Amino acid sequence: MALTDILGKTGQQGGIEAISQLFGGHGLQGILSAMQSNGMGQQVRSWLGDGPNVPVTGADIKKVANPSALARMARQEGISPEELCDHIAQALPGLVDKATPEGQVPRPAKPAQDRKGHKK
Repeated sequence: MALTDILGKTGQQGGIEAISQLFGGHGLQGILSAMQSNGMGQQVRSWLGDGPNVPVTGADIKKVANPSALARMARQEGISPEELCDHIAQALPGLVDKATPEGQVPRPAKPAQDRKGHKK
């Protein structure tokens, strides 16, 4: 099963959440922070802005990803970590571009609260 199968099953947000597990969690913001702090700020800015998305490589993803999380996800998918990184490198620019209309990272949803301010 390829990552594109996961993305097809879980949708854009599910794909981002799955990928973010490789970068320590924290959703889209975690992915972007990890990429920026590892020298890929130009790529991230291109995904958030108008114009063409600057690509990343599988090697770029492997450099940033948590090795144990990467190995675990690759095992679950039945592919090598390198193949998984290549799939993510192909999918990530488009995912981020679509998830950030107006170039803004959406804020995480807050838990629902009742009228007294208690979490439901």
